[in-house]
Order: sequence, then C-alpha cells, then structure tokens
Amino acid sequence: MARETIYFVQAFNAGKGGHLKSDAPIACKSAEGALRTAERLALNKLGVVAFSSTGDPEMGDYDDEPTVFFRKGQLPSAFD
Repeated sequence: MARETIYFVQAFNAGKGGHLKSDAPIACKSAEGALRTAERLALNKLGVVAFSSTGDPEMGDYDDEPTVFFRKGQLPSAFD
C-alpha cells in the first residue's frame, strides 16, 4: 500500500448572485510549485487556495480532510 501526496491549487471568481465560481483545479508536482502557482493566481483571482491530500492512488483512498497551506481572498466556507 504505497501512499503519495498530491498537490492542488483551486482559484475562484465571482459567480452569479454573489456566489463564488471555481476554476478547474490545477495539479502541481510539489508543495513549492503549488505555492508559487497560488501566489501568482492570487494577483488576479477573487480567491485562491492551495492544498495537499495524502492517500493510496491504487485504491483511490485519500484523506477526508485536505491540508491547506495557502489561502488568499474570498473562499467557500469549506476552506475555513
């Protein structure tokens, strides 16, 4: 059972009715790459979050709660 950590950046823009609309998540190879991507996107997006999740890719079993290591701007309550 090999565990691996995956890194993602999720950006948000203004949607209809004052809701946030998410962009497609961006997969990154490392925490450093995700952090650089998140910082760059934060300059133009309403909100940005970078997070990691650890699990077994063969089983498709990943942690229920991701580890958030960057957040900036307006984000959905799931990232509080």
